[in-house]
Amino acid sequence: MAAFLPFSILAIAFYLAGASWVWLRLAGKVPEKSLLVRVLGLSALLTHAIALYGQLGLAEGLSLGLLEVASLLSWLICAFILLASLRHPTLNLASLLFPLAALFLLLGQFAEGSQSLPPGKDGLLFHVLASLSAYSLFALASVQAVLLALQNRQLKHHHLKGLIAVLPPLQTMERLLFDLLLAGQILLTLGILSGFLFLDSMFSGGNGHKTFFSIAAWLTFGTLLIGHWRLGWRGNTAVRWTLGGSLLLLIAYFGSRLVLKFITG
Repeated sequence: MAAFLPFSILAIAFYLAGASWVWLRLAGKVPEKSLLVRVLGLSALLTHAIALYGQLGLAEGLSLGLLEVASLLSWLICAFILLASLRHPTLNLASLLFPLAALFLLLGQFAEGSQSLPPGKDGLLFHVLASLSAYSLFALASVQAVLLALQNRQLKHHHLKGLIAVLPPLQTMERLLFDLLLAGQILLTLGILSGFLFLDSMFSGGNGHKTFFSIAAWLTFGTLLIGHWRLGWRGNTAVRWTLGGSLLLLIAYFGSRLVLKFITG
């Protein structure tokens, strides 16, 4: 992993530089330069990706410890933010997400590198990456839902400063939320289907709890998307369903391990 350390240092520097510019712009100290932030963000993603190759141990298989997963998820979230910024004004989120990605990348340098997936298992690798990508998008959707709820509350109380001044318009925030949900639902669908195809059993051992809560989350997000398109669900209804589905996914990923530990002692 030491060979990839220079790329980690570069990525952290690019992340912090991009976030600093956004913070200075929000404070009115510098002009808005979206292209500069995108270039810094893309540079961070490229160098972070090279560092991830070493952190995840892709040359020997796949290492999926907690710190490695956090570094990968932060990369995916920042990549989506940059991609979404081509359609939506999402670069303000870089002020928080870029430093977070830098932190997880730094912590990833101290990961123990627990090997959990041997090389040559392309189907399982696809399942893992699709599932983790879905988790990252739904995590970002949860943050978006909380911001949407706060924004809606401030508008109702006629508070037009602070958070309202930083965030995009309410309709733009809602469109971004449902874009995140749709993309996450597609990836979660691929993750669940590939699990049935490439795992020996989705309901045996520790997979049972994870599969149950993942399918429950899939149904929750699917209901919300259908309700939005057919019945016009939005606002606090969308926020509640988003947070509920994300909680189910959180239980699927972390809670299933805790349940299994509790049962087995």
